[in-house]
Amino acid sequence: MIQRLFIPVFILTYALANAQANTEVYLFDLALKNGSPVLSNPKNISNNEGYDNQPSFWDDDTVLFSSTRENQTDVLRFNITQGSTTSWLTNTPTGSEYSPLRIPGKNAISAIRLDLDGLQRLYEYDLKTGDSNPITNLKIGYHVWFNDHILVATVLVENRMDLMLIDLETNTTRTVQRNVGRSLHKIPDTELISFISKGNENWGILSLDPTSGVTKKITDTYKNEEDISWIDENTIITGAGKTLLMWDITSGGGWEPVMTFPQEEINNISRIAVNQGKTRLAFVSDESPAKIVQKQVETFNKEDLEGFLSCYSDNVLAQRFPHETMYLGKAKMAENYERFFANTKQSSVEVVKRIVIGNTVIDEEITLVDGRQGHQVALYEVKNGLITSMTFIFPDRPTADAETIVQEQLDAYNARDIDAFMDTYSDNIKLYSYPDKLLSEGKKAMTAQYRTFFENTPDLHCTIKNRIVIGNKVIDEESVTTNGTTLSAVAIYELENGKISKVTFIQ
Repeated sequence: MIQRLFIPVFILTYALANAQANTEVYLFDLALKNGSPVLSNPKNISNNEGYDNQPSFWDDDTVLFSSTRENQTDVLRFNITQGSTTSWLTNTPTGSEYSPLRIPGKNAISAIRLDLDGLQRLYEYDLKTGDSNPITNLKIGYHVWFNDHILVATVLVENRMDLMLIDLETNTTRTVQRNVGRSLHKIPDTELISFISKGNENWGILSLDPTSGVTKKITDTYKNEEDISWIDENTIITGAGKTLLMWDITSGGGWEPVMTFPQEEINNISRIAVNQGKTRLAFVSDESPAKIVQKQVETFNKEDLEGFLSCYSDNVLAQRFPHETMYLGKAKMAENYERFFANTKQSSVEVVKRIVIGNTVIDEEITLVDGRQGHQVALYEVKNGLITSMTFIFPDRPTADAETIVQEQLDAYNARDIDAFMDTYSDNIKLYSYPDKLLSEGKKAMTAQYRTFFENTPDLHCTIKNRIVIGNKVIDEESVTTNGTTLSAVAIYELENGKISKVTFIQ
């Protein structure tokens, strides 16, 4: 936002508490067709501004999850067959509850309580009396019940989580493995618990026999995704972005997509839960990246500094395209914007075009600061419901024919005319994957690559869904059809001396 006008200053840091990202819990009916899961009847069962997370099933028709109300997080029960009614199971003014689970054999739940003084322990909550009591004094992060007295839990140790077996009858603990993830599940129809090991570069899904303590490797996670669940003893499901994927451990065929959600509301699928009857599935979705970016635009225009900063992660990176650091961290951002608002009579940002691709939002912005109009493009990257980086493109070197040249290369691309296509590029053309991973360098290498591509792709066609022109750069949101498949991407073209000298792809 209007970065060019900032002057570095040294004033008191604007202190803000860490904000939890806005998330929602979605519920689906689940069926199996030819061994593959089929989801239907989607429903947002939290529908709440704030943090809604960590669903689990009390029974086949009841979901538990943590939900924010009045600045604290309590456990909410959602009754599916009773008119989609809800009831609060906890109300702890001195703390908040997370990761609720049914305790086997009891009319009670367990949940992680984080008290206002920072104390974190696992508690039992009696649903009839409302009483709560600590289960263990260990600093537990996540847990799963093996039976009514044996817990498998992650315990916070230094800067990692270790997997521990906790026997509440004998009051004994045993460390099983160091450096594990948060996803713990009882594998259906077995006496095994699954967990994710983070000890290697590629995270692994392992099984644990709590009786013997034996662990075995099942498979690797999908691209180090944090969360999995089990549909049956042979089928694992995970989320990646807007897609659910499955792994049939009997086939060894690898991760296969189950469903990709085109809806803007569903992003970064996590915390998946399946009921025992295999008829329902719940997961957590981050708020739409576009909604998060729009919120920071609106709070900026209102000069709501606290609301504006709440949209950003603590380690937010601000930079000039492609990777020239301007500043790092929310504290420095707070200094800049506090001073800016104090010394500016009137400022506003108008978004004239917006491109959304995955977790990246690209805004073309017209700025107005005390009567001075500006033009810029901002690339926002969103993760876990917060903006983690923003990269600014300014019209440094206007090029009158930039759009014409880019359009010429597009027309040649669709005609699969390699000579006309390459004629729009400079001899030292460089192709990058955002932000700065070099894919190809030089016209010779690019010509060979695209000649083969054109020859082998008879249905090749690119449609421009959105275009932004700023200075010597053209930013195209593209829909590309190749061999029957349609993909979305963004290409940032940079021009020098009437030729395209650099292209950066965002996918």
